[in-house]
This record gives sequence, C-alpha cells and structure tokens, in this order.
Amino acid sequence: MSSFPLLPHVSQDRLAIRLKPAAERMVRKQHPWVFEASITKQNKEGKAGDIAIVFDQKKNKFLALGLYDPFSPIRIKLLQYVQSANIDRAWLEEKIEEAYSRRTPLLATDTNSYRLIYGENDGLPSLIADVYDNVLVVKLYSLIWLPYLQDLFELLLDRSKTSTLVLRLSRNVQKQEAALQGLHDGQVIYGELPNPEIIFREHGIRFSANVIAGHKTGYFLDHRHNRKRIGELATGKRVLDVFSYAGGFSVHALMGGASEVTSLDISAQALEMARKNALLNLEDPPLRTLAQDAFKALEELQHAGEKFELVIVDPPSFAKKASEIEGALHSYGRLAKLALPLVAKGGILVLASCSSRVNAEDFFALMTQELQASGKPFTEMERSFHDVDHPIGFPEGAYLKCIYFQL
Repeated sequence: MSSFPLLPHVSQDRLAIRLKPAAERMVRKQHPWVFEASITKQNKEGKAGDIAIVFDQKKNKFLALGLYDPFSPIRIKLLQYVQSANIDRAWLEEKIEEAYSRRTPLLATDTNSYRLIYGENDGLPSLIADVYDNVLVVKLYSLIWLPYLQDLFELLLDRSKTSTLVLRLSRNVQKQEAALQGLHDGQVIYGELPNPEIIFREHGIRFSANVIAGHKTGYFLDHRHNRKRIGELATGKRVLDVFSYAGGFSVHALMGGASEVTSLDISAQALEMARKNALLNLEDPPLRTLAQDAFKALEELQHAGEKFELVIVDPPSFAKKASEIEGALHSYGRLAKLALPLVAKGGILVLASCSSRVNAEDFFALMTQELQASGKPFTEMERSFHDVDHPIGFPEGAYLKCIYFQL
C-alpha cells in the first residue's frame, strides 16, 4: 500500500519517568494510565508521541513504557509492561491481530459493522477503529499516535479488508491545529467516499451511519447484542423506545414483529434517522415518533393511559465526572419510576446505563429497588454488558450495563 498523502512528520524522543509509590503500584497492576500529578521525576520536557519509559524508584529497573501526552491530565498512556519492546510496525500488527481474533465470533454472524480497536481495552489507548461495510473510521482521542499513523492506517486497512479510510478527531485533538499539520476531522485519508452515509448490516438488519458528521464514528455499536435481544422479545408487542436516537432498538423491534413501535427522542433529526433506518428494512413500518423531552413525554403518556408490552429506556451518559454521580443515580431512579406505569401487566421493562462513573452493581441495585418500591410483582430476566467487540481490559473500560425485568 502506498504512503498516505499529508500525514504529519513527527520525531520522537525518549523520556525517563519516575512515579509516586501509589502510581507505581497501579503500573505494576498494568493499569494503562499515568496521571500528570503522579510523576515525580522526568529527565526532559516531552511532546505528544514521545516514548516514556517508567523506572522503578528503588531499583531503577524498567517497569513499563508508553506514549507521552502533554495535552492530557493522563500524561502517559502505557503500552508495554515488565519487559521493554520496540513500538514499531511488528508490535502494532500483533496488537491489531489480537484484537481482530477477539471479534471472530461476531464476524461469523450476518454483521459487517464492528469495533476493530477499542482503545486501552485492546492495548492501543486513545485509538478507536470502527468498520462499516467497506469503510474504516479511525478516531484519535490523543495526538500520541501521530508518529505511527502510516503503519497504523496500512495495517488497519489490510486487516479489515476495507477500501476507504475516514479520520475522525476528538474535540481535544482538533484544538491542537499546529500539531495536526493539516489533518482534520472527517477527512477521507484513503479511497473514495461518494456518500458519507454508509449502509451496513447488524445481524441481517440494515442501518446507516454518517461517518463524516455522525456522533462518535457514525453509530453506536456497543448495544448490538441488546438490540438483537429486543428483536427476539418484541414479537406481537407494542413497544416504547425511550431515548431512541437513530432507532437501533426500534428497528430491531419492528423486524422482530412488533405490532407498533413508538420512538421517543428530544432530537427530531435523530427520529428522522430512525425512520430512514426503518425504511431500509420495511416498506411501511408501524413506527410512531415523538420528538420530546423524555421525562415530560413519559408523564404525558402515563396521563393518556398508554400501555406497552415492552419498554426500553436507554439514556445518554448522565455522569461525565465524579461530582455528577449522585445526580445521575437520581435521574436513573426517576426514569424507572416514570417508565413503570407504562408497562402492561406481564410486559417487559429494559433499563440501561452508559455512564462509566456509575458502576454496574449500584445501577442494578437502584433499578431493582425502584421496582420493589412500586409494589408490582416482577422477576429479573437477565443482565447484559458490552458486546464482544467492546472488550473490557481495565476497570474504567466498563461502562455499559443493561437489566431486563418482567412485570
């Protein structure tokens, strides 16, 4: 594969780092983050992508190595522990092959959209690579990978057998214009992209992702297993999909034979995408859309005496930082209270959270308490977490949890 035009040329230095004892203990446990406040000694100033070698305080032995990020409080993203290594093309290829092999069960299904690289959880911090049919979308959450882009792009294209590569950049990365040397968010790095909306398959069901302007890389792939499950549970049921966004749950429910689906989201644009996704699969889908604030709409549906045999509540993250955890738990509890009266007797209520700050046990316990407090008899059906292409490699990598109740 020929070289990619316009990739920045970035030189790398090597930095010697020593850490506070508590941070050193975390490195020994192979936690991938070293915070700026943990560094006690550094031999010279570092720039994005420099190789940072962490030495043990007492014996001056090699502990780990990673890439230096002067623009983040997570100052070093670790890549290699115990034994040193060259972070070169062969090292990157091995990581990508390991990640791909974890996804083979998913790729055996009628699915051509998946997350090939999930950052730290696949040993490549701050790097996301998603595949939508023949388009590869690489998203950078840090400048640390700039020295490696040539090899990364070649290896990822080769492994994914895709013919187009789109580069997406996080907001923080976009701010570092000088370092990017002309790279920009939504740039087509390789191949052609006649249409930014890519049609892909998820367990045989068609969806579209806008790989240039869509959220994240164009679509949320992490709930795939839960969407499939909703399709299996929806047969013959009236379904309410709260915070439906582009209609992932709604379309699976329709394809599973739901008698009617109501998609509720505050964004009219998202609901338009949900309708388009439904029409990719069905000529005349029994889909109703409500563009409204979820809390208000749930109250109004209750006053109107509406009942559904299947209700899904999948809100956006309510807790981006530790100070928001209490407020997030309050909001989750409130949503469960508002959704419960809308579930018909014998119906199913599905509650999800994607707040990494709210741990799974707390979330499940709170949802169970809300059902107990309602006085309605219920059974817990199942719990689920990330799909196979979102492996959990360290505690902060876990964010998605979902619980199913039958009333």
